[in-house]
Amino acid sequence: MANPNIVNVTVINGNTSTTSLTTTAATSVASNAAASSKVYKIDSIVVANTSASAANITINLYSVAALGGTAFPIAFTISVPAYASLIVTDKTTAFYLLEDKSIGATAGTATALVVTASWEEIT
Repeated sequence: MANPNIVNVTVINGNTSTTSLTTTAATSVASNAAASSKVYKIDSIVVANTSASAANITINLYSVAALGGTAFPIAFTISVPAYASLIVTDKTTAFYLLEDKSIGATAGTATALVVTASWEEIT
């Protein structure tokens, strides 16, 4: 597990994922595999509440890919109002997801929230 050098970048691919949180268990938003030789620059994470009631969201950075290891909160139990969106992070607060790390979302209410994340995959 290394921290790839991004001085001599050869490829930058844009990625966006949308994840419906159908349970109250942690759900993967982005995962950077061990030895991928990639760094993900997380540009934005937006949570939309599609229900008529407020719902809580927690976004964690995991110490291991695929939601393994220890969960460190980026946003902890924040209430998203009914039919509203929450910007958890954007380009002004971008951060890097290194090899063998992951980001997961946990909803307080199943089927109420949708998470959209965008990042640059740098190799």
